[in-house]
Amino acid sequence: MEGRANVEQSQLELPDELSTRRLVRRTLYVLALLVLIGLVAALAPGLGEVRDRFAHADPAWLAVAVVLEALSGVSYVAMFRPVFCASTSWRTSWEIGWSELAVGSLIPASGAGGLALGAWILSRAGMPADKIARTSVAFFLIKSSVNFVAVAVIGTLMALGVGPQKSLLLTALPAALSVVTIGVVLLLPRIGRGPDPQPDDSKAHKAVVAVRHAVVDGAREAVEILRRGEALVIAGAIGYWAFDNAVLWATFHAFGTTVPLTVILMGYLIGQLGGLLPIPGGVGGIDGGLIGTLIVYGAPAAATAAAVLAYRVILFWLPLIVGGIAFASLRKGLNRPDRPDLCWTVPATAPTVSLPRPG
Repeated sequence: MEGRANVEQSQLELPDELSTRRLVRRTLYVLALLVLIGLVAALAPGLGEVRDRFAHADPAWLAVAVVLEALSGVSYVAMFRPVFCASTSWRTSWEIGWSELAVGSLIPASGAGGLALGAWILSRAGMPADKIARTSVAFFLIKSSVNFVAVAVIGTLMALGVGPQKSLLLTALPAALSVVTIGVVLLLPRIGRGPDPQPDDSKAHKAVVAVRHAVVDGAREAVEILRRGEALVIAGAIGYWAFDNAVLWATFHAFGTTVPLTVILMGYLIGQLGGLLPIPGGVGGIDGGLIGTLIVYGAPAAATAAAVLAYRVILFWLPLIVGGIAFASLRKGLNRPDRPDLCWTVPATAPTVSLPRPG
């Protein structure tokens, strides 16, 4: 009996990259970076206008920004449930979704870090690995597609003279690249899954085949979900993107500046690419990418720096706090193997305890 308990406990440990120790270390590191950026903004010469913006910030608009970020998180949960399992309770979907967002605030990677935690949670609950991989890819593609479609549409309109007049390099080119990206994703199912791995294949080859299967099957599933026109998925994907953009719009208002919405929407996608850099919390990558891109598109420098820094603080703290509470609740709930709201079946060989017991 004791031996089985030891085996179960070893199977239930979080992956090393997502271990509590590493996540706490990342949190402290991100906090240190945020404090450092704050000190630079407060003390560095030449940033007097930025400091003046912070001194006269409108608390009401900052509160609106917090509410908008919360609505973005709610939209993420609304999308998560029907994509992964429509019969899962809203409470469990809320807990998993916000847990993913919390990890995503520490390991941005365009949301892949949060999906890794979600994949681990679902695997411990008994969901088959191939379904997790396929559905995670579909979820990621649907979530990301809204941004690319928006840039394709808005970039084209701006190139045709709608909104602020910008060069084709800043309008038509991003629109064209977005269209190409969308086209590549739509064509992925056509390349086929390829042959299954053989027992004597190397681990590296098996891993490559597994990735190909997940990407191809996930792209096909994403297209099928969108063709079915599932309202919650579409509304959740649009809401997640739109409310997050709106947070940035609100923080600009908090510092007394109005920036054309087209500029925010175009700058958002390009600036967010900085989150792909392997920097804890994306601090420096996302911030620098957003500030630089928005200034290139014509936003005033001081107001942009203040708005983006406020946006990043909200984007870091809100998911971390709400997601931390959600994950603590999730760990308790998944310790009950008979809970009725799980739509996947725990295999007979799987441990009866799904996650480490709290404390």
